[in-house]
Amino acid sequence: MRKAFFSATCLVVLLTVSFRGFSQGASAGQNGSKTITTAVPFLLVAPDSRSGGIGEAGVAITDDANAMHWNASALAFTENRMGFSMSYSPWLRALGIPDINLMYLSGYYNVGDKAGVIGTSLRYFSLGQIDFTDGLGQPIGSDKPNEFAWDVGYALKVTPVLSASISLRYIYSRLASNAGIGDPVKPVNSVAGDIAFLYVKDFNMNGSGSNLPVTFKAGINISNIGPKVSYTSNTSDKDFIPINLRFGYAFVFHLDDYNSLTFTNDFNKLLVPSEGGRSDKPLLDGIFGSFSDAEGGFSEELSEFNIAAGFEYWYRQLFAARVGVFYEDPEKGNRKFITLGAGIKYNVFGLHFAYLAPLQQNHPLQNTLRFTLTYDFASTGNE
Repeated sequence: MRKAFFSATCLVVLLTVSFRGFSQGASAGQNGSKTITTAVPFLLVAPDSRSGGIGEAGVAITDDANAMHWNASALAFTENRMGFSMSYSPWLRALGIPDINLMYLSGYYNVGDKAGVIGTSLRYFSLGQIDFTDGLGQPIGSDKPNEFAWDVGYALKVTPVLSASISLRYIYSRLASNAGIGDPVKPVNSVAGDIAFLYVKDFNMNGSGSNLPVTFKAGINISNIGPKVSYTSNTSDKDFIPINLRFGYAFVFHLDDYNSLTFTNDFNKLLVPSEGGRSDKPLLDGIFGSFSDAEGGFSEELSEFNIAAGFEYWYRQLFAARVGVFYEDPEKGNRKFITLGAGIKYNVFGLHFAYLAPLQQNHPLQNTLRFTLTYDFASTGNE
């Protein structure tokens, strides 16, 4: 069974080094040897097309149902009564693998300006079919590993310009079935939580004899705060989950009654030990020590931050165009790509599309696509 589990884990390593740079059971980056590893890295995959089109940045801009992933506190600023979103992305099609997919459903209900907003989301990641072999290379069966997470969150305006949220998450990960041979392998069942804040302030930018209305946003989200997990019955063999710090800002320039332009910038860091998810450090020591435990000192700690940035243009809130860039240090995963996206809104419906283009040749995520359908109910005016 260890052979089967190892095969499934290797696939997850390929997937996670490809789309997030975080892997299970391995510590080698694409171009280095210091990639930080965790269990259940699918929790950090950008699920939607809007942020997927602006370099995978979203902690300070996403105020639709997909805020459940990026920053649930943004839901407190929505003016709609409720909304839903459905996203789909096929993975690793460039490698000829046809059955690996990520699906994401999310929604929210606005109880009222003073009562807050309730949100929920469901993330499902299918790893396709894996054929297992024993130590001699003989087939011993096949399986379809999968992972999912279900979230429930609550967001509230603390002041007219500041919101806060808390989210709880159930996590399930099954990388291999127990085929009845060798050491037993079990699914992961665990829980985690998020804490997030968003600051929003409107002001006028003076210049050239005119005032340009601008909205400034700044957000922070500490996500996946939860215990270490294990796929075996060995209680000493546990991995950190991807406890993550994301913070960033956005400027929305309201050019006129018909046109707006947004620039946003995110910074992202794992709050786990630099040596990887299988560190024997206790949970809190791993979180707080993650800012000072790198062998290379302060300079290496800085290299553990990845950067996402992008622009979004809207015409009359009907048509959107997006472009973005993502950078990760070569020794920490070496993900470098640009993204393009587009969106259209008609009445309460929205359809969005994103395309990812790696800056390396023959990258597993080459030509990755994301599709998102949104549905928003307008405010009833009863708040």
